Amino acid sequence: MTTIPRVVEAMQTVLTTKADEAANETGFVQRKSKMDGASFAQTLVLGWLQNPGATLEELTQTSAALGVIITPQGLEQRFSESAAQFLQKVLEEAVNRVISAEPVAIPILQRFTATYLDDSTTVTLPQEFANVWPGSGYADPETCAGLKLQVRLEYTQGTLHGPFLQDGRSHDRKSVLQQMPVAAHSLRIADLGYWSLDALKEHGSQDGYWLFRAHVQTKLYTQDGQIWSLVELLQSIPDAEIDIPVQLGVQARIPARLLAVRVPQEVADKRRRALHKEARHKGQAVSKDRLALADWNIFVTSVPVELLTVREALILARVRWQIELLFKLWKSHGQIDEWRSRKPWRILCEVYAKLVSMIIQHWLLLLSCWRFPDRSWVKAATTIRNHAITLTCSIASTQALSYAMETIQRCLSVGCRINKRKDQQHTYQLLLGLADGSLA
Repeated sequence: MTTIPRVVEAMQTVLTTKADEAANETGFVQRKSKMDGASFAQTLVLGWLQNPGATLEELTQTSAALGVIITPQGLEQRFSESAAQFLQKVLEEAVNRVISAEPVAIPILQRFTATYLDDSTTVTLPQEFANVWPGSGYADPETCAGLKLQVRLEYTQGTLHGPFLQDGRSHDRKSVLQQMPVAAHSLRIADLGYWSLDALKEHGSQDGYWLFRAHVQTKLYTQDGQIWSLVELLQSIPDAEIDIPVQLGVQARIPARLLAVRVPQEVADKRRRALHKEARHKGQAVSKDRLALADWNIFVTSVPVELLTVREALILARVRWQIELLFKLWKSHGQIDEWRSRKPWRILCEVYAKLVSMIIQHWLLLLSCWRFPDRSWVKAATTIRNHAITLTCSIASTQALSYAMETIQRCLSVGCRINKRKDQQHTYQLLLGLADGSLA
């Protein structure tokens, strides 16, 4: 459970003790200075938490609130390679702190010990970092350097695993998330970038469940031993809703359920137009299989039928978009991919520091509003930013920081909710509708 003392301890340790240790290890601090590792980390992390677009002058005001007087020029001189290495270590320390909230009140999630959402997002970096963090574009200076953030969000209790850093060129199948253990009777939901029969088999050996969109190229065996392509199998069944046992892969033969529901014609037509548009942009032709599959919503899962119906699975699969909303929050509100400078090391320092601030923001969000299904991350983040200066002034005192978090906790418990919608209901409304029977 998330408690204020636990968040206080994590925040103070990462931004004081561990920050000073990291500063000495990386050589960022080589002699006694008024701007030591802790004060530098606190200035950047808490300054950009309060205002992600803060200028150097505004950051020096944050530093002054911490009791350290420094000029904008003096602060800028500290953005170096060793400073980036130092802040990367501070980020790693923050990632290592695993904090969970009181479970969200959504009944269907209680069927599983945990619900893991895995995804990644990329921050494009200056081309000077192409050898350190190679990006997706080999020769293009705009994309030749990139930092991929691998994140696992446990949706029931809000536990954040990551962001784990990976170069932008690496595939999600090579992510550390693929090797992370899962709890027995937990559920993992991820997009096809993480599709790996070996990983699915490993999850099964840990008694974990999974729910993925079906991969078009994976062969399937039906109970009669016949092998099918996904398109051929769907075309052989006249039903508009399908739930049949299959085995995945010619060699792996992983037991699963194939779930498919035919979509309305207007939806299928819209999908085909999007496929043709994408193909024209890439100068390629659309495969007949992809066009045929546009008629369906298709998933494969290891969750047994007595635990999850087709309707429930399709709604539960929508939860995966919650981690996309988390990334949107980090980028649009936390501005982890925006900066004012053109100096490479200052940019990299800013990325690392802002990622630490997003982790701290998440810890604070867990304090009170995670248990509400209708929580608004945007409203909560705005509230936290409004109180960031209080956190800054309280960081040195356990008692004062606890009091500041109590204030934030009270504020987050009210006024940080999403308004209900009658049309195009929010995911939380659909999930709750499964419990009250309105979507049965």
